[in-house]
Amino acid sequence: MRRSVLGILGAAALTRLMASLLFGVGTTDAVTFSSVALMLVVVAFVATFVPARRATSVDPIVALREE
Repeated sequence: MRRSVLGILGAAALTRLMASLLFGVGTTDAVTFSSVALMLVVVAFVATFVPARRATSVDPIVALREE
């Protein structure tokens, strides 16, 4: 939680550098910041959930024998 707050504050501090790259969006647009943060959370969840789900379907005895 603390790291995500630091990341959001860092992103807000770097908006002046990114202002020339943004077209049609304000540099401190709350909707953009929150939607990007939400998208990163969803991607991180899917990236961890899919392999974890696959790993739980393997029998532990079979996995230990193969190594």
